[in-house]
Amino acid sequence: MTKDTNASLTVGKIKLFLVDDDAVYLKLLEIEFLQHADFEIETYATGEQCIENLSHKPDVIILDYYLDGVNQTAMNGIKTLDKIRAFNSKIPVVMLSCQDKIDIAISCMHHGAFDYVVKSETAFIRLQKIITRIFSYKKIAKQLSWYMERM
Repeated sequence: MTKDTNASLTVGKIKLFLVDDDAVYLKLLEIEFLQHADFEIETYATGEQCIENLSHKPDVIILDYYLDGVNQTAMNGIKTLDKIRAFNSKIPVVMLSCQDKIDIAISCMHHGAFDYVVKSETAFIRLQKIITRIFSYKKIAKQLSWYMERM
């Protein structure tokens, strides 16, 4: 996504939550997003921290699947996803994991994830494309709603 793309899809910056227990990977993702687009980013090492800050109204959440690196008893990504869905089912959540297993991806989708991305060299590019798609869908839904109200 470029800055021009963001400007045409939303007013102001896209608020992005990045949630991952791997501090190095979390910082790398944050830097990538800040270098390639105009995002407002909040980072969290646990699902609990993410849930506590949902009142900040994120536009998109990138959420790690495991989340137990900092604290073995921490809430995992699926439980965090369920709590996000309970708080606001319209927040798009993209699950991110080292696990390249179809059953994990399917489980995430059953719990309401918008998409599932495997951590790899191409993960950031995939995340950018997914975020672009999210806002394209929102724009289309808004236009459709506008037309339906006038019929």
